[in-house]
Amino acid sequence: MKKVIVLFCILLLGSKSFSQNADSDKKKINTILDSWHKAAANAEFDNYFSYMTSNGVFIGTDATENWQIAAFKAFSKPYFDKGKAWSFTSLQRNIYFDKTQNTAWFDELLDTQMKICRGSGVLIKEGKNWKIAHYVLSMTIPNDNTDEVVKIKEKIENGVLEKLKAK
Repeated sequence: MKKVIVLFCILLLGSKSFSQNADSDKKKINTILDSWHKAAANAEFDNYFSYMTSNGVFIGTDATENWQIAAFKAFSKPYFDKGKAWSFTSLQRNIYFDKTQNTAWFDELLDTQMKICRGSGVLIKEGKNWKIAHYVLSMTIPNDNTDEVVKIKEKIENGVLEKLKAK
């Protein structure tokens, strides 16, 4: 019976520790993502990219935007050089962890110049620091307006679809 009680106490303490670590890491991740968005709004190129892994990926709203970090830096640099890149402010964010607490993924609703957008991504823990490994930015479309948006998109995206299907 004593073994059962000891095992129960160990499990209870372990789950409490996991919960406390998750809460601490959630705060860190919220700070990192908010700082990352702020660095873009303030056109802080080096600071912005310091939050990403060395092999980070940024997926933009256009179907052709699948940026590996070097290409994303090259694409972004002229915007940062003009003094303002883009301005995203999180309105709502959910953060999740794998069992090891070394990988986290999130989704967020953003206030942007494109109105409400959705961001989602993956962060990897490198030592004690969290880094953004993958980020996806999507524009939201009200369900009642999907047909209108599809009509606008099809003129542009039919060619993209043909190229992708031909691969």
